[in-house]
Amino acid sequence: MTGTPRDRRRTVMAIVGPTAVGKTGVAVPVARELRGEIVSADSRQIYRGLDIGTAKPDAAETAAAPHHLIDIAEPSERFDAARFASLAEHAIEDVFGRDLTPIVVGGTGFYVTSLFEGLFEGPGRDKAIRSRLEEDAARLGPRALHERLAAVDPDAADRLHPNDAVRVVRALEVHESTGRTLSAWQREGRREPRYRPWYVLLTMDRELLYRRIELRVDRMVEAGLLEEVDRLLASGRLAEDMPAANALGYRELIPVVRGERALEEAVEEIKRNTRRFAKRQVTWFSRTPAELTIDMGKKEPEEAAHGLLEAWRRAAGRER
Repeated sequence: MTGTPRDRRRTVMAIVGPTAVGKTGVAVPVARELRGEIVSADSRQIYRGLDIGTAKPDAAETAAAPHHLIDIAEPSERFDAARFASLAEHAIEDVFGRDLTPIVVGGTGFYVTSLFEGLFEGPGRDKAIRSRLEEDAARLGPRALHERLAAVDPDAADRLHPNDAVRVVRALEVHESTGRTLSAWQREGRREPRYRPWYVLLTMDRELLYRRIELRVDRMVEAGLLEEVDRLLASGRLAEDMPAANALGYRELIPVVRGERALEEAVEEIKRNTRRFAKRQVTWFSRTPAELTIDMGKKEPEEAAHGLLEAWRRAAGRER
């Protein structure tokens, strides 16, 4: 008999969803119950020193469930999805090798996709085109280039922040130099992924999520986010031209530290930008083929974790 060959890749749980939805609160008890370790899929928690504004897990959470891919890069380092996928695969293999359960947890959709679907970064660089686009970004502002990208490659524009000039320039460079979009290159040139995802999507009513975001930002400021930004700038570990300076909560507060804007105005901008970011995450993850969707507006984290574990064990039983 012939038929579709069975997918023999090992299955990895992936808990995904927008910022502030409660991913860590669910993932830690799940990891504790399954003798698991968490592989973080967060593009900002990779940076050392950016602690409060990136909502890194605290000491109690990391003691309950070891975390991988946190604090692995300096704020000056460029870090892309391909590098994440490579490091995540090594971390997952390490966890499996110790007879434990790896659990991917995060809200950076592009990172999760790079791990489980594979990505191709596109053709080589064109220095002349890149230089011209970088000049345009400096003269017109990154948002103008993002609008230009949305007109030719809406998929790429949807996943890139308007202020992420480096990646927006790269996407426009690929389109200009090849006549094809970066999204098309990536779809057709994906590498073969090593693991099969078992997606758990955490959701929440949008207005409730936005209220949680605003409360979280207030708590970050109370916990010393401004002082953290001040220390990073004073020590030289963070500067405006570094990749990490684009992180939410940091780019808005750098002018406050320099006395160029009021704290209250910056805090409101952090809230607004985070709401917009969460909206893009919701859109991204709405396309995720989730095995389980949990409305976190209706469940406490421990209850959600319990339901997740039951579903995971049922699925494991079916596979056997």
